[in-house]
Amino acid sequence: MELHEIEQNAPERVLLVSVDTGEFDCQVSLDELAELVDTAGGVVVDTATQKKESPDKATCLGSGRAEEIALQCQAQDIDLVVMDRELSPTQLRNLEEIFPCRLIDRTMLILDIFAGRARSAEGRLQVELAQLQYMLPRLTGQGTALSRQGGGIGTRGPGETKLESDRRHIRRRLSAIREQLEKVESQRKLRRERRHKDGVSTVALVGYTNAGKSTLLNRLTDAGVLAEDKLFATLDPTARALRLPDGREVMLVDTVGFVRRLPHQLVRAFHSTLEEAVDADVILNICDASSPHAAEHLQVTDDLLAELGCGDTPILRVMNKCDLAPDIPTGGHPNNLCISARTGAGIDALLDAIAAALPPDRRRVKLLLPFSKGALAEKCRRDGQVESEEYVPEGLAMTVVLGARLLAETAPYVVEE
Repeated sequence: MELHEIEQNAPERVLLVSVDTGEFDCQVSLDELAELVDTAGGVVVDTATQKKESPDKATCLGSGRAEEIALQCQAQDIDLVVMDRELSPTQLRNLEEIFPCRLIDRTMLILDIFAGRARSAEGRLQVELAQLQYMLPRLTGQGTALSRQGGGIGTRGPGETKLESDRRHIRRRLSAIREQLEKVESQRKLRRERRHKDGVSTVALVGYTNAGKSTLLNRLTDAGVLAEDKLFATLDPTARALRLPDGREVMLVDTVGFVRRLPHQLVRAFHSTLEEAVDADVILNICDASSPHAAEHLQVTDDLLAELGCGDTPILRVMNKCDLAPDIPTGGHPNNLCISARTGAGIDALLDAIAAALPPDRRRVKLLLPFSKGALAEKCRRDGQVESEEYVPEGLAMTVVLGARLLAETAPYVVEE
């Protein structure tokens, strides 16, 4: 392998930069940004911070500190600077002129990760929508990079014309994506309505990114969903059937993970995915119990669920990865459950808690089914919880716990409740 090929395959050397204004814990946020860079395939070489009362309107950093960081980039052979906040178009343009390497902000990094991990057509559309919404006001910050003529003397006119062309193209594409997403959302709504009509309850897995939601889904349902120790491993919603200990079958839905200061474009773009949580009968707030920031992660998720209007939905707090933190306290919260999706510890208690939190739409009945209703008896065995059954001269006598749909279907054969 030639030297230039090795250089091309080497991960990018990244410098993280943060302006500490006291709005949030600077170090915690930088640690999370480092995880995001690792997920994107980069290597964090160093970090740089500056304490300021508020970000500078022109350069975010102070101009002197920006020059110091530019020299640091040269000395450490940095390929990419990642700012730990969203930059305005002006800040982006000015810092690009100061730094000797590429520059992106936190939002651009998250969008890049999402773009690389979306698998379904809907997921890719949602990511593209977020990217275009972010890009549109920043086209002026691209200089002449979008011009067909390139940079240089005498190209200002064509560059400006191309800029307007790019804006029109993005606006047209945004309209087209929104139309396609409206169709997808209407299809998703029809599926949800169908589940409600059929009496299928839904349990949504939500929580901070990398909390183990996909691993739990795989443990409960053998779904085979991608489960990696990376941020945002799951972007596309996955729904799988799960049978509870009381015989009820529910739909378990995995959703995209949350993160501190999730870009507003992504909250809007992924609203249809998060609607699965809004319409769920029970929500499982999955948290990585081994994280030193577990309490904050739970709060981030609780706040976003409140924004989505999930206040009346039963929410179970599930402290996952308890095998890595055996002494984790339940925090006094009545709905906290300690489990390990990897080892299976606590899963039985979790299933019982889900069954208890679901609406009480099941009842125990005694049936006398004619011999001609063998198919209905089989349905009761499959979808209900049979306590006893016995063949008598008149047919099949059953004591069974049934859901609303089967209760209606078997109503003519109930002999005692």
